[in-house]
Amino acid sequence: MRPFWIQTGKKQLAVYMRPPLGLYLLEPDLVCKLNRSLYELKQASRQWNTKLAASLTTAGYSQSKHDYSMFTKLSTTSFTVILVYVDDLVLSGDDLGEINRIKHYLHDLYKIKDLGELKYFLGMKIARSRKGIAVCQRKHCLDLLQDYGMLDAKPASTPMDYTTHLSKKFGTLLASNSEYRRIIGRLLYLTNTKSEIAYAVSKLSQFLDCATDKNFEAALRVLKYLKGALAKGLFFSATTDFTPSGFSDSDWATCSDSRRSVTGHCFFLGTSIISWKSKKQDTVAASSCEAEYRALASATKDAQWLAYMMKELQIEQQKLIVIYCDSQSALHIAVNPVYHERTKHIEVDCHIARDKWQEGVTKLLPIASSEQTADILTKALAPSMFKSCESKLGLMDIHSPSLRGGVT
Repeated sequence: MRPFWIQTGKKQLAVYMRPPLGLYLLEPDLVCKLNRSLYELKQASRQWNTKLAASLTTAGYSQSKHDYSMFTKLSTTSFTVILVYVDDLVLSGDDLGEINRIKHYLHDLYKIKDLGELKYFLGMKIARSRKGIAVCQRKHCLDLLQDYGMLDAKPASTPMDYTTHLSKKFGTLLASNSEYRRIIGRLLYLTNTKSEIAYAVSKLSQFLDCATDKNFEAALRVLKYLKGALAKGLFFSATTDFTPSGFSDSDWATCSDSRRSVTGHCFFLGTSIISWKSKKQDTVAASSCEAEYRALASATKDAQWLAYMMKELQIEQQKLIVIYCDSQSALHIAVNPVYHERTKHIEVDCHIARDKWQEGVTKLLPIASSEQTADILTKALAPSMFKSCESKLGLMDIHSPSLRGGVT
């Protein structure tokens, strides 16, 4: 059978298309003509996104320049927003007529399936009540515990033991990293709603190429913690205000293998956490002050992005975005440009903290280390300190009595 050549960007791909059984062909060398892109092609996702974006633009929607998966439409009387994940779309707005119109428009083009009010999306359960909206991944947690035989395990108070320091040098190398990679990948997905395990998962992700039995035991401890926090997730209160605020923190030279520091920051809209990050810094910091300043620069970048997103979502920002930092030295460097000796070796992009403070985008304020919420994103904490920080994140158990009042 001769190949059928199709164009994929600048290359041509030979596809042998065998006719299905029972199909009578007048000539044995006939092939089928490909009218649609196949999922296996590398260009399929990009081509689909281009086509969908063009369709929504034709319908009057504008694609966000700060999040290309978001489309908005603003009129004199209404505002509508669409979030896109491959071929799954979430519609929201204050005009039911516009929502129905765009659904019919998309159905005529692609034959979509309307699933009604949002209850499940990408494995996340969304529950509503008069008190607010809760988002959790309880089913994903249960599936994870069942697959590793941890349903009957004793729950752990924290996702990581604060007395144990993980390193590439400790433990015996695993014969195969596939199982370790699999469990870390599934835990990474859980960090979409469980910010309290972000540091533990980030730390464990650093051993994907050289996992040891100690690393695997630490991963199983995260599962034990999840056993006691199955339905805990994000909660967006119906009574919260739209005042943004953030916390920036770092842990200096915490990595025993590379001596790099850890950056951690989180942002809130009122009392609801909306963004967080826990990541090892790219370079070695010469001092704790430098590590804190780099963390502050990373938080400032997220603050600027949040300001852009709030503007596109028609959220009026009346106050500056406050960023709390427990390092007086880092705050002095950000607001005082004369500390040349301390900052001349720091990359220029780190000075965005100073630039955005001068532009009036952010407001930098000190905070006591004992009240630093981002501490949970930079290190393993003792149970008492972990519970204190976790309570400030505003997480909510979807089965909690405090959500009573019409959960759907």
